[in-house]
This record gives sequence, structure tokens and C-alpha cells, in this order.
Amino acid sequence: MLQGKDLLSIHDLSADEVAEILDFAAQLKVMQKTGVEHKILAGKTLGMIFEKSSTRTRVSFEAGIFQLGGTGLFLSSKDLQLGRGEPIKDTARVLSRYLDGIMIRTFEQEKVEELAKFADIPIINGLTDLLHPCQVLTDLLTIREHKGKNFRALKAAYVGDGNNMANSLLYGAAKVGMTFAVATPANYKPNQKVFENALADAEETGANLSWTENPAEAVKDADVVITDTWASMGQEAEHDARKKIFAPYQVNKNLLRGASKNVIAMHCLPAYRGEEITEEVFENNAHVIFDEAENRLHTQKAIMALTMG
Repeated sequence: MLQGKDLLSIHDLSADEVAEILDFAAQLKVMQKTGVEHKILAGKTLGMIFEKSSTRTRVSFEAGIFQLGGTGLFLSSKDLQLGRGEPIKDTARVLSRYLDGIMIRTFEQEKVEELAKFADIPIINGLTDLLHPCQVLTDLLTIREHKGKNFRALKAAYVGDGNNMANSLLYGAAKVGMTFAVATPANYKPNQKVFENALADAEETGANLSWTENPAEAVKDADVVITDTWASMGQEAEHDARKKIFAPYQVNKNLLRGASKNVIAMHCLPAYRGEEITEEVFENNAHVIFDEAENRLHTQKAIMALTMG
């Protein structure tokens, strides 16, 4: 049961809790599509703290809490005393008196963890530089829709920067027992501690996790290939240098020739066509990528309903 719990990292969830989120997200999606009322969080209020700007995170959480019957409050760090130096532990204890849950999108994972330590209400990690759990749970829902529920029979690959997506995908794949390969340049590997934690989780589920510098090796026989921008928010000054370093890691037609015949490509957006993914591959997989974008709504509704309900 996730009621009253935080969602800071997929690593903190059990395999059963991951399955519970995915099952409920799928159910909520059907309810929304068929017009079935699901005001599960009527009268509840979610505070949404944004220290990093966003399109998908803000709109999906704000629309999601509304569809669940609750209210979402957009809280920019510029508008909070947090932005003027108030300790996060004080912010946590004050907001706990006003709200029923908090979603935070910020830079440091430690800030999310401190907020959770001092808050008396569920905290949802909307993104940090280390982890992006809501997006990866969304990706798992999307994979399930397009490739079936038997994750153990699937191979996924991630090609690009060893960023928060790579880290959370390692955790997600480990929890569902999937074969998962990461390909990054040697100096841009996923977080080492995350990899160690994921390998420990994989021992319990039978997942097969690996890292390589060779993108062709990673995508060999893959059913799903995932990529992300090469320069994340806050790394704009490194963009030109990263373009050169990551050029061999572009997801293009030639790379996908080594994947499964019915491979799908995924991207959490925004996508920079001609860099991490070609226009051709993106448009050939647009139906999957925009299902993935939509599924942020349904997955985060499940997370809110299960933790705040």
C-alpha cells in the first residue's frame, strides 16, 4: 500500500508497488477516456514546487489533480520564502499544515529527501538532476501498452547521456525484471551508486542490467530504444561540446537496424531532431512518443491517488 508514502525514487518501491502504480494508471486512463468520473482526491490540495521550469510536468500534474477532484497550487521558488533562504525543513513543516501532498521539481536529490524527512504529507519527486521517477514509471506504462505486460521477455536499451533518465531507467528495469542495456560515453556513465543499487534490485527480480560504450551493442535485439536530450537543463553552456561527444550515440535508422524487427523508439521530450534522434526515427515513432507524453498524466494521477488518497 502506497497511501501516505513518498515517491522519491523507484528504488524505494517494491516490485509489487511498481505493478500497482502501472495497473492503476492503466485503469485511470480507461476511466478518463470513457468519461467515468474518478474524483478520488476530492477536497485534496497538491502543492507543486518548481525550481526548474517545465511543460509536461506542470500541465500533467495540474490537469491530473483537477481530474481527480482536487486542487493544484503552482509554487514557483521565486514566490516562496524558500527562494529567499528559508530552510527547506521549515517550508516542509509549514506546507504540511496546509496541503495534502507536495510535488517538487528541483536540482538536488538531497533537497527532495530533506523535504520528505520533515514533511508530514506525501512528497512526489517531479524531477531532480539525479532521478526522474515519474517519467520512467510512465515509460514502463507505455512499454506495457505497446509490447505487453511480460517485461521479463523484453529488452530495452538507453542510448545517450547517463543522466537522470538513465539512472531511473536502471531502477525501473530492475524492478520489473527486464533486460536493459545502457550505452554512454565512458565519461558520461550513469551514477555509480544508482547502478549498484539497481544491480542489487535486479538480483531479486532476475533483471539483466548492463553498460557499454558501444551503442550498437546496447541496442542489439532490443524491443525498445530510449534516448534523451544530450544537454539537460542547466547544461546549455556545454551544448556544442556535447554534440561532438555524443554524435556516435544518435538514434537513427542505421543504429536501429541491429534492434528487434518491431523495435519502438521512445523519448521523454523535448526532442532535438538531428541531434539525439533523427527526424525520420522520431516521426516513425511519433505515435509511441506522444502516447508516452500523454501517459505522464495517467501515471502521475495514479501516483497522487495512491499516495494522497
